[in-house]
Amino acid sequence: MRVLSIDPAIRNTGYAVIEGDHRSACALEYGTLSLKNTLTQSACLLAIHRHVLSLIDQWQPDELAIEGIIYVQSHRTAITMGSARASTVIAAASRNLPIMEYPPSCVKLAVVGRGSAQKSQVSFMMRALLGLNETPAPDAADALAIGYAHLAATDPLRAHLFAKRRYI
Repeated sequence: MRVLSIDPAIRNTGYAVIEGDHRSACALEYGTLSLKNTLTQSACLLAIHRHVLSLIDQWQPDELAIEGIIYVQSHRTAITMGSARASTVIAAASRNLPIMEYPPSCVKLAVVGRGSAQKSQVSFMMRALLGLNETPAPDAADALAIGYAHLAATDPLRAHLFAKRRYI
């Protein structure tokens, strides 16, 4: 299975393309779409949308995995993050990709073994689990982890870890 995974954010959207299954996975591409602070929010959303479409067209993934909505204290931040997420979901839906969302705690549990792991721990584990030559940047590491969790969810012995995942 090939999965495109996204860690959505208005200025730094992490993305990864991972291929494999719950026994073996490899990263085909990963990185961070970084957008300048001088861009308007609408310009950022369009850039995210176009980038996700480009990744879909280039890599032809079977499914898209995305981070679920997280609790934030600021309504403004929640709306901004939701907008970036919506831009990604609309791009995937326009290409008829199945979309699965995972709560951050589920992703961290699948990758690190602890649902409250730090970003540095996620980055370290992604390097180790995927055999990368370098430790990925935090947003790219989060996208890799989301994709890895999606593949791990197919393991019948670990299925209980993913009770909160859902198709959207």
